[in-house]
Amino acid sequence: MSKKTHQQQLAARKAKRLAEREIERRRQRRNLAVTIASVATVVVVIVGVFVVFGVGGDDKPAAASGDQASAGPDNKPSSIPTAMAPAPKRATPLAAEVNCTYKKSAEPASKKVNPPADGKTKASGTSKVSLDTSIGDLQLTLDSALAPCTVKNFLSLVGQKYFDNTKCHRLTVGEGLQVLQCGDPTGSGSGGPGYSFADEVYPTLKYGRGVLAMANSGANTNGSQFFIVYGDASGLTPQYTAFGTIDEASAKLIDKVAEAGVTPQNGPQDGAPITPVDIKTATAAA
Repeated sequence: MSKKTHQQQLAARKAKRLAEREIERRRQRRNLAVTIASVATVVVVIVGVFVVFGVGGDDKPAAASGDQASAGPDNKPSSIPTAMAPAPKRATPLAAEVNCTYKKSAEPASKKVNPPADGKTKASGTSKVSLDTSIGDLQLTLDSALAPCTVKNFLSLVGQKYFDNTKCHRLTVGEGLQVLQCGDPTGSGSGGPGYSFADEVYPTLKYGRGVLAMANSGANTNGSQFFIVYGDASGLTPQYTAFGTIDEASAKLIDKVAEAGVTPQNGPQDGAPITPVDIKTATAAA
């Protein structure tokens, strides 16, 4: 083997290692845990690690008046608020139309799919989507006044059957973060559609029981993964695009999954749901 050929092989192996490290780094960022912390002066005490997609606040929320009590172990919720949160609403409405752009990602698509077309999209109206799952039908209402580009993307994925035969891979059950996360065909928490698009957030955005939002691995990295808030989400800051809601009956179905607990992966209150939530089909209303 010539010296030049040997150097080329070394360079190729180095490039491959760097690429693998970058993919792993992105996977870990997508799986960043929310840490609920208690702060006293300059001392930060970590109370718990809860979820995959960001950093939460430092306050433990007070129990809602209609909470369901549960004396289960650490991998089950101690309580779940039963009151549905108000649907998110922008204080300042968007323009009648907004421009949407969907950019190719470095990671390949987990399931072959075409991105939506770039261009103007109406920032008004709602759309209904039904998820036929192993725990029953989850009814979603998508709101284009909140996040028109996100709604356009979600409906495109539904139309291309991207969510069919996938599972909701992560459940969090701790105070401050009670969500079910879905939308990754690989079930690993790192899969996506092979493209990304910008956040559609605003400063007054709050998350509560019934809110539907996008998971991400940093600013403007939305793809296909989404989460459903079934309980308390006071630990989340407004950096995850909310694009709709689920109805109360759907929230109650997820409650049962939460009460069965999680198989711990990122702490005792964060992991795969013990009761599987498999999406058989996703269908948009005509």
